[in-house]
Order: sequence, then C-alpha cells, then structure tokens
Amino acid sequence: MKIQCIIIDDEPLAIKVIQNHLNEFPNIAVIDTFNNPLEAIQTLEQENIDVLFLDINTPKMNGLDFLKNIPVKPQVIITTAYREFAAESYDLDVLDYLVKPIPFPRFLKSINKLTQQLHLKHPHPNATPTEGSYIFLKVDKKLVKVKFEDILYIESLKDYIKVCTRQGNYIVHKSLTSITEELPSTNFLRTHRSYTIAIDKVNSIEGNSLEIQDKRIPIGRKYLNITKQIILKNQNL
Repeated sequence: MKIQCIIIDDEPLAIKVIQNHLNEFPNIAVIDTFNNPLEAIQTLEQENIDVLFLDINTPKMNGLDFLKNIPVKPQVIITTAYREFAAESYDLDVLDYLVKPIPFPRFLKSINKLTQQLHLKHPHPNATPTEGSYIFLKVDKKLVKVKFEDILYIESLKDYIKVCTRQGNYIVHKSLTSITEELPSTNFLRTHRSYTIAIDKVNSIEGNSLEIQDKRIPIGRKYLNITKQIILKNQNL
C-alpha cells in the first residue's frame, strides 16, 4: 500500500519542488496540494493521510498554529525558509524539519525516516522486526530500495560508504554517521569508526573483532564493551 501525503505551501514553486522529489519514490502518492492550510482540513479528516508536508509561513493561519489545532495529525515534515522555528516544531512532535531550498539528499534522509516511523507504527502482522522495513539508497543516479533484513554491514570509504547486503554491495555518497542515524538502532550498531553492523548477522566474536559471513570486522576500543553487551544479549554465541 502506498504512503499517502498532502502538501501545504503558499508558493507554487515550493510545491513543485516537493512533488518532483516525491516522484522519485513510487511508494508515495500525493493526494492533494493546498496553498492555504484551512483548505486541507477536510482532506485530513476524510482521507487516510500518512504524512503532511507543511510550510510555516502560510495565509490565514500560521503552519504551526494549524498543527496545534488539527483534529487528525499524521506524520508531519516541516518545509520552510526559516530556521528559527525548529525547536518549537519539534515540541509539536514533527518528524523532520527541512529548510528551503531542500536538496534531494536531505529530502531522501527525511523519507527514510518517514518509512521507518510508519513501519514501527503499522507493522505487518506476520513480519519479523526487520521484515518489510527498508531504506532508499541513491546509487549513481538511481534510488535503490534495500530491506533492512538484507543488510549485513556498512563500511566507511572516506566520502562514501559500502552497504554490503545478501544480494550484493552498493557504493553510496553518504557518511557512515548519516546512514547509521537512518537505520533502526534496535537492529544496527556502530562498532567502529569505519563500520556499522546488523546485530542479528553476527556469527562470532573474538577479541576485538567480530565475524559476519566470511568478513572479519574490527571493533573499536571505545565501542568494545557496548558491542559485546548488545550482541551477546541478542544472540546465542
């Protein structure tokens, strides 16, 4: 089932930018767009909207005031030219805060956060903790959907990362810190300045290293205690 969203922004060009970004995600459908937040109330009440892209400087009612008063609140991603409202927005439990102009890599990070949050809220009844959850990776000029359950480990390559999966490897222009933040902490663990691993894929631990399939991965000194605690707690090694 597709993720359903609406966009509220008084600038047609800003709406177009968000729509163009969303066109890259076949699992997301734009139900409607609005220049005035008050016009969106009926759609929010009648449609099963999963996410609202909301500008702050909007006519009739400020976007944050609108957010405080809507009866049905989906996941909310703020899209604004103003940085100073970030703290107030997060107090209203928004999922993310994007500052215009919104570059696609930052937008992609927000969509990955959205899909993870929606899966946690509405998991498939027969799914394992990672099954059905996924992340989009920008590989060359293509967005590739990778399931969490297929990821073995991620290795830092300076300005790039190598995402190693059951199906193969993907080279992505992203930092290890950034990708680790987008992954569920219950399933993935930073074990070294150059590695993040899938906890349930660890076959063995020996000294200051661990093994996933036939790959020996080092454990950094500052990560050693917490790595052993978490892995031994989750597995029978």
